Amino acid sequence: MNIIKCPQGEIQIIHEDDDVLVINKPAGLIVHESDNTKEKTLAEYLVEVRPEIATVGEDSHRPGIVHRLDREASGLMVIAKNNESFKSLKEQFKTRKIKKQYLALAYGKIIADEALINFPIVRAKAGYKMAALPLKMRDGKNFLSNRDKGNIVAREKSREAITNFEVIKRWPQYTLLEVKIKTGRTHQIRVHLAAYGHPLLGDNLYGTTKTKVKNNKVNLGRIFLLAQKLSFTSLNKEKMEFEIQPPIELKSFLDNLK
Repeated sequence: MNIIKCPQGEIQIIHEDDDVLVINKPAGLIVHESDNTKEKTLAEYLVEVRPEIATVGEDSHRPGIVHRLDREASGLMVIAKNNESFKSLKEQFKTRKIKKQYLALAYGKIIADEALINFPIVRAKAGYKMAALPLKMRDGKNFLSNRDKGNIVAREKSREAITNFEVIKRWPQYTLLEVKIKTGRTHQIRVHLAAYGHPLLGDNLYGTTKTKVKNNKVNLGRIFLLAQKLSFTSLNKEKMEFEIQPPIELKSFLDNLK
């Protein structure tokens, strides 16, 4: 396994061939440059060690990048090393053939063993975050409460977002989840679980006042979200599947839960 050192820890190259890199991104590292980026990005680190990636893709600020992973999260990503691979992976994401599975620790004891969250997602008035727009149910029909009526326009501009989760283990104050997404919206898992009433440990952007206080006490230094499994099809039509174990800070927290 090759390792690229960075201030946030280590970028681990899990797999490499002529067409792709599969990496384990550390928490705290931003994937690619944006308007306000002042720090070195994952994309820049990768171009330094694999210069051929610099010309791959449709955006010079996102060379080889076909999907995102939140700065505060860690885990598996696939990076295209040539344009043929880029087009193939992009199409697989578009047709939802790439499979991703996440490990997440949410606040509270979730009663349901499994659930599907399909709240549409829209960019919030504060442009740096997203908002889920759940429709309430009454007599089997969707309706908007008075509080929600102001969101009618926003709802029309929202995008479909689908998240599935299954409970792995429960504690009095937390629930460990296996999460799969059918869409890849910005902050999807975080905003969906927050709207569901169970924000992620360490998530101050979408947490409640109470969970933010708890986050400060726990001081995990990141959100408890790991892109743990990833599968896609190579240019040679081979099924590629990868899985990683939780990093030490997440494993240690789970080991100490009672």
